[in-house]
Amino acid sequence: MSSPIDTKSDLAEGHRTVWDLPVRIFHWLLVAAFVGAFVTDKMGVAYFGWHVFCGYAVIVLVAFRIVWGIVGTRHALFRNFVRGPGETLRYAASLLRGRPLPYPGHNPLGALMVVVLLVALGVQAILGLFGNDEIVNVGPLYGYVSDAVSLRLTSLHRHLFYWIAAAIGLHVAAVLAHRVFHGERLVKAMISGRKPSHIVGAHDAIHASRVWLASLVVLLLVGALAWVVKTAPAAIASN
Repeated sequence: MSSPIDTKSDLAEGHRTVWDLPVRIFHWLLVAAFVGAFVTDKMGVAYFGWHVFCGYAVIVLVAFRIVWGIVGTRHALFRNFVRGPGETLRYAASLLRGRPLPYPGHNPLGALMVVVLLVALGVQAILGLFGNDEIVNVGPLYGYVSDAVSLRLTSLHRHLFYWIAAAIGLHVAAVLAHRVFHGERLVKAMISGRKPSHIVGAHDAIHASRVWLASLVVLLLVGALAWVVKTAPAAIASN
């Protein structure tokens, strides 16, 4: 069933809901999975299994967000927040003037960052499935490629991390800048799902999170990934 949203409570506090529960859970789980992948990699080969598990989580989460960007609630849909170059440049100009144009959901630059991070994190995690630690552990899809190809993919996997980290740093800096210079509490909005009503009109608010549909999508994606891993050739490292 859909997860109802208390519209009366929103309006009493001068806020309306824009981010559904699945989007909010996705966001914070993706943060946790990325941090977990980084930490387990630094902890050494003994934690390779946990590192792979974090990679699985990233793949499922990114795939979910892509699907949810097609079938989800209003502000989760790509067609409602991904903007063209012209509108993105207009927003950037308004930001430089210190008077950013208001958007109920993602602003154009934020939308661009969402797309970049989804693509980069998805590619990063998929590359890891074919990788190896050059010691004893190999990724679950290592059996599909030669050792030489696996090493090249592992190198790409490692180097892409630094680009992703830089993008995340830019994302965090932008969120802090919006808070300091424009008073926008974007972190709070991604926790509560709500934004001030002067930004979110009555026609822009959402009234249900469609948790049942999100749960079904996640179950199907987990099942699909499990099937891909289970049916892959035996992942045995070359000596």
